[in-house]
Amino acid sequence: MEILEDLSMLPVPWRYVQSWNCVVCGLCCKDYDVVLDFPEWMKIINAYGVELTRPGISCFFLKQKGDGTCVFLYNFYGRWLCSLQERMKPIACKLWPFKVTDKPKYGRPVEARYKCGERDLYVYVDPLCPGLRWGIPDSGFMSETLAEFVDLAIGMRHKQFFSTSR
Repeated sequence: MEILEDLSMLPVPWRYVQSWNCVVCGLCCKDYDVVLDFPEWMKIINAYGVELTRPGISCFFLKQKGDGTCVFLYNFYGRWLCSLQERMKPIACKLWPFKVTDKPKYGRPVEARYKCGERDLYVYVDPLCPGLRWGIPDSGFMSETLAEFVDLAIGMRHKQFFSTSR
């Protein structure tokens, strides 16, 4: 039974998502280790100090509060917001709940395949995100939101519009 529960939490291919909108629930900022690359880590420690990050074996992470939430998450009149949003939000945070990979890391390659020029990428979503609407992908989701997540993942874009709360 425990194994089946773990399998049900695997990321799901994007083709099962009708649309996605951030509902500013803060779930993405709780109980997830946010990996920082070296330039992201440097920006954060230069602005806020090293004490808001923690080292890993081969990378750095954002520190978490005692309740498991990110140190940069704050509540603003019932909405959970990121204080790094405009200036230096890490790419791992920008991409959540989407995962873009070069290989079908989580299975179901046909449903996860996303054609990016001549390149095949594999796009999955974390099924725990309450902003997901399940079904056949609508055209706005595919042309705006999904395309933006892929562009962010491959470094073609840095600013968010469709892939964040509005």
